[in-house]
Amino acid sequence: MKKNWLLLSVIFTVMFVLAACNNDGKEATKTDNGKDKPTQTEPNKEDTASFPMEVTNEGDPIKGGTLKVALVTDTPFKGVFIPELSDDAYDSSILDYAKNEIFELDGDFRVKDTGIAKLEVDKDNKKAKITIQGDVKWSDGKPLTAEDLIFPYEIIGHPDYDGVRYNDDFKNIIGAEEYHDGKAKSISGIKKIDEKSIEITFKKVSPAIYSVGDGLWGYAAPKHQLESIPVKDALIASDAVRKNPVTLGAFKIDKIVNGESVQLVANEHYFKGKPKLDKVVIEVVPSSSIGEAMKTGKYDIADHYPTNQFDNIKDLSNIAIVSRPELSYSYLGFKVGKLDKASGKNIFDEKSKMNDVNLRQAVGYAMDIESVTEKFYQGLRVRANSLIPPVFASYYDDTLEGYHYDPEKAKELLDKAGYKDTDGDGIREDKDGKKFTIRLAAMSGSDTDEAIAEYYRQNWKEVGLNVELTTGRLIEFNSFYDKVQADDPEIDMFMAAWKTGTNPSPAGLYSEGAEFNMSRYVSADLTKMLEDIDSEKSMDPEHRAKAFRTWQEYMSETATTMPMYFRTEMVPINKRVKNYNIDYANTTELQTIELTADAPLK
Repeated sequence: MKKNWLLLSVIFTVMFVLAACNNDGKEATKTDNGKDKPTQTEPNKEDTASFPMEVTNEGDPIKGGTLKVALVTDTPFKGVFIPELSDDAYDSSILDYAKNEIFELDGDFRVKDTGIAKLEVDKDNKKAKITIQGDVKWSDGKPLTAEDLIFPYEIIGHPDYDGVRYNDDFKNIIGAEEYHDGKAKSISGIKKIDEKSIEITFKKVSPAIYSVGDGLWGYAAPKHQLESIPVKDALIASDAVRKNPVTLGAFKIDKIVNGESVQLVANEHYFKGKPKLDKVVIEVVPSSSIGEAMKTGKYDIADHYPTNQFDNIKDLSNIAIVSRPELSYSYLGFKVGKLDKASGKNIFDEKSKMNDVNLRQAVGYAMDIESVTEKFYQGLRVRANSLIPPVFASYYDDTLEGYHYDPEKAKELLDKAGYKDTDGDGIREDKDGKKFTIRLAAMSGSDTDEAIAEYYRQNWKEVGLNVELTTGRLIEFNSFYDKVQADDPEIDMFMAAWKTGTNPSPAGLYSEGAEFNMSRYVSADLTKMLEDIDSEKSMDPEHRAKAFRTWQEYMSETATTMPMYFRTEMVPINKRVKNYNIDYANTTELQTIELTADAPLK
């Protein structure tokens, strides 16, 4: 352990030198946020527990005003402003201000009756009725209709659709596969009842449907704007998606500078009333400069604030910090198969390089994650033990050990698996005595990201594993996911993160037909476990909790996807924002936000 702390000291020295030589050091946030509030030396976890979920600032509100939001990222946003096609966290953050979401959720992430639409589930007949509540209008003044509720399903299920939303969950809708395969002109399980209601029939109904699962889609799409645009290639490139989307949210998109900024204005047609603010301006801000930008009062809110920049804001008098457990986790994935695009199925390859459970487990035990969370992230993250975030208290298994730092156990597992140092150079050969190298894909960002990757590489070297970076360096955010999703042969394992959303069901991330299942691991046992979690039997809460536990234990033992960090989302808020609440049960509604000054406080 002493050697590891010495290594940390050396790496921090290297980081200091790099920062001194290059003022443009960057960090990709990858939706990673902090856990515990640190002091300048050692982490102080008790202080972070005191961060509120809500701030209320003094002062009388002004009329109107512009909310200035920093989108903290070191890469341009993609600018795909339709949820059926978007798969990017930064685009989603922009869309939050203008989203087409039809359901609202309570603190347990279950659909409630206060949203644009009401959900009624007939579990005996495996049906759901969705009804528009009141006279809701799109941002262009056109009425929201039942056709707009059906249209997203027609986009996702379309034979020419090549996005990530068509998966096993979506196939749960009766007739979805026939429509996607071109054997039917419509989805037989979706029917229009009247101008404001539709009915969907499913193959099975489980508790997931109440959290917008089982194939239920939580958004509407403006058919009057999009229906004439071909789904194949044209839709994702169209002005209706990229420049002037028609939306349902509190604000509507007014101006876009591609990859850099978005200006939104109040939506006078918003179903809960016109917002009190006049505008929202969202700008991309590099992680290296966001701390100074908040200090000088350039922004009101920093979205995706990077954990390792916390020291730059913790003592600022012009901001407050709110926090909440995040619906996400970081993980290490092992490539053990490929996605067959033709069938839309993941194909597990028993002969893949990383298909050795002892090897994968050894990789996990060799990682000193605890030291990384304390030193590199200032104690603002904790080692994850499960692929279910703790915020899902009914399903998260806090008794799982996970892969804590144990290099001796890692060595034992490697010996057992036949990976031995046959030539005495300190690096293990493969089972046939040949040179063995593992290629790791990791995202680029600041010098901290580089240092973390190097630290883990050193961890692995200490147990005899030679790990090299794919491409020889860290990979830019968008390129990273392009390579991982394409099953680049130069990737043996990869470090990434999932924002799970409000539905805890893992089917959309780990099933045979899930494109997001980027390790490509599939087994009959895994399929049965996923089906059990979202089965009719799981309408019994005890049965579902047990099914979740069985799955978590199986994934931990199989170790094809290994959890690394749990995080707490931390958001700096300028003190001119009157009220701001991020509690999942009582989140501030955008139309109610007010400001107490004409510009952010300095």
